[in-house]
Amino acid sequence: MKMIQNYFSLIFPPRCILCGDKGVGNRDLCAACYAELPRHSPRCYCCASDFDSPDLQTAICPTCVKNQPAFDETFAPFEHSRAIRHLILQLKFHKHYPSARLLGDLLADYVLQTAELPDCIIPVPLHKNRYRERGFNQSIEIARILAKRLQVPLDIHSCSRQRDTAHQVGLSGEQRNENIKNAFSVSPNFQAKHVAIVDDVMTTGSTVQELAMALKIAGCHRVQVWVCSKAQ
Repeated sequence: MKMIQNYFSLIFPPRCILCGDKGVGNRDLCAACYAELPRHSPRCYCCASDFDSPDLQTAICPTCVKNQPAFDETFAPFEHSRAIRHLILQLKFHKHYPSARLLGDLLADYVLQTAELPDCIIPVPLHKNRYRERGFNQSIEIARILAKRLQVPLDIHSCSRQRDTAHQVGLSGEQRNENIKNAFSVSPNFQAKHVAIVDDVMTTGSTVQELAMALKIAGCHRVQVWVCSKAQ
């Protein structure tokens, strides 16, 4: 398999999907664009939000100290801006699968360095109506790459979205929380104790909060959140 991959890389060398230059490391990203990706400064390990103060010794933000989320840790390597935002929009609204491969690969690099691997990976599910309308789930496409790279089982059946919620875009934090409330259900046969929820972008965290809560109620002990980017 490795020999076949090397052969195709030689015949069809990777090209950067951002600028068109030669890709590096069998990845559709050039060295210059990789260097310009909008990486995060130190953030709250729990919710990945910016710290209000410049005290880099702080590991958790005051909001999470006061109201601990249902999820335990968030791993978000990039800001939701510039090239990363472009890749996510290309995937979500144009079914650009090369963007999913690149985003999943970049996220895999990050969690390999920073996270303890879970029992399984659970992409944020879409309601069946939304899935039928869109034709795919961008979180599943990113999670497939992660599962393959990390050799962690991908679980797309144990969690489902039981309510066809309205789009979260444009809603306030309070409206998002209300919109997504009780939206997810977990199979009674679910047994994993440590899982990673995967999504493309995290804004207020209301979606992963609700899914993490459902997983904790189902008996899960530890829930990580893996997202490509964290919006301000």
